[in-house]
Amino acid sequence: MPIIDPRRSILVVVDFQARLMPAIHDAATAIANARRLLDAAAMLDIPVVFTEQNPTGLGPTVPELVVPGRPVVPKMTFDAVRAPGFLDRVPGDRTAVVTGCEAHVCVGQTVLGLLATGRAVHVVRDAVGSRRPESKETALARMARHGAEIVTTEMVVFEWLETAEHPRFREVARLIR
Repeated sequence: MPIIDPRRSILVVVDFQARLMPAIHDAATAIANARRLLDAAAMLDIPVVFTEQNPTGLGPTVPELVVPGRPVVPKMTFDAVRAPGFLDRVPGDRTAVVTGCEAHVCVGQTVLGLLATGRAVHVVRDAVGSRRPESKETALARMARHGAEIVTTEMVVFEWLETAEHPRFREVARLIR
């Protein structure tokens, strides 16, 4: 896969939910990096879609990540691709940059579902989480084996910027520091 093209990207934020996050290993890091990605996406006009797994049971998206006006796709399936309306919000010509929880369940199944539809997918390893580190690492290896690119928050942000001459370079780069 080539470098992530900001004009053809969409940020997919999977199930960062209030009742789930206390059980996630190193949740604070995943949330902080997802926030960086959301802020960069806002500055660079990258579209964003959120999912919420069983919102009645797991609660809404954590307050740190709420973006008013952004679409939220509620779902009962672990693979968001199977949720009504999800693929309508993730155009086939867009590269899905995926962050969320849990890496080995909803993130993993959603990534595999997106890959099965022919979409390009980048999974942001420092912005995904699982209850156990070994589940996260196993999921990342599996997603990579099936065609997902594994990247970091910093990689995504600088690929979205493309150049130090970008008019918002300093502002966006400050998100990483």
